[in-house]
Order: sequence, then C-alpha cells, then structure tokens
Amino acid sequence: MQQVRSVLAVAGLLSLSACANLQTPVAPDPGRPVTTPASAPSTVPPSGAASELARLSTVDRHPATPAYDRKAFGTAWADTDHNGCNQRDDVLLRDATPGTVRTQQQGRCDHDVLAGTWHDAYTGRTLTFTDLKDPRQAQAIQIDHVVPLAEAWVSGAAAWLPERRRAFATDLDELLAVDGPTNMGKGDGDPAAWRPRKAFQCQYAVRWIDTKSRWQLAVDASERRALQEMLGSC
Repeated sequence: MQQVRSVLAVAGLLSLSACANLQTPVAPDPGRPVTTPASAPSTVPPSGAASELARLSTVDRHPATPAYDRKAFGTAWADTDHNGCNQRDDVLLRDATPGTVRTQQQGRCDHDVLAGTWHDAYTGRTLTFTDLKDPRQAQAIQIDHVVPLAEAWVSGAAAWLPERRRAFATDLDELLAVDGPTNMGKGDGDPAAWRPRKAFQCQYAVRWIDTKSRWQLAVDASERRALQEMLGSC
C-alpha cells in the first residue's frame, strides 16, 4: 500500500534515532503487584498460516475506498478491555523483559509503565528506557499495529461499523512494542513494501496472516507473494 508520509514524521525519525537504544540499567519495581494483561499472542504454526493465507480473499492493491481517516478507528489506545489501563501500557507491560519493568499507579491503572527493557523483534536490538514520561524516550518505543490501520482500511475495514474498527485498533493480539524509528520507517507498508529483519520474517508473516484471517481482511497479489516468501523462511 502507498505509505503515508509527512515532513513531521521524517523530522521525528531523525530526532528519535539517537535515543532509540538507551542502555542505562533499570531496576525493577521491588514490590508493586500489577495486573498482567493478555500474554504474548499465540500464533498458528507456519503450515496453518499457509492454509489460512490461501483462504484469504484477494483485493486490488489500490482498491476504490473512501479516503483513510485515523479517526474512524476511534481514540488511540483506548481502554477497551476496561482494566483501567490504556492499551499502550498493557502492551508495554506484556512485552517487557521480565523483571525489568517499573510501574506506578495512575488513576485506575495499576501498571502505568515508567521504565524497563524490551527486545525489539523488528531489529533484534535491546531497548532500555529509564523514564517513559520523557517524550523523547516515550516516542523511541512505540506500539505497532502489525497490520497497519491504513492497510486494514483498504483491505476491508472501510466497510466496517465504527465499533468493529475500534475493536481492531485495540486488539492486543495485533499490537507489538517495537523500536520507534523502525516503526515510523514501516509506516503503512504491507509485506510487499516493508519487512523486519530476516530472523523475524517467519513470525511476522504468521502474525500478519493470523490477524487478517481473524478479522476477515483481504490481501492483494503482491502482498500474498511476499507473505509466501516469508513463510518459506520458517
């Protein structure tokens, strides 16, 4: 899909690259119990993903749809599971290296994430942050929609009711904590336009296919070929 770019995004990418891999050690919170959100998404085996891919319907690469509007997917990181924390904090806690995360109580949320260490699946780098209230650090770790919202829009979500789009945008199985500049570089690209490091391509393809299958989204021909290639690395 055509990636959406802006001067602001490019400027942000340049400024974030310097702080994307802060290596200051982070002490775990010594005593705060937290409510752990959903565990890391389970995925089907690669053979099952290949079967799911074969069943997905095909759409034109540039189908005729209304113009994409992020607002159509609702408020970013809304607390749709009603655990008191927004989905960003849920994913940060879930994906952090065990024993490294530091949290605080914020309102009803018992795991407002302040600091921690993460393994970035897209690049293979270790990301350590000491103060996620610092905007520079907060932007250097981002929550990625594995299937971007703009991609979902042209793959079928443009025809959904608003409630279904909001549910998709906050689906924990579709979200992943990743390196901020890398996520900005990915943008709205599908697997024909962007891929993670080779060691993660099998898992990435499985995650992508599983999401599209669960949400009954279509794929275009070049996207299908790219997914088949990545499954070949499994």
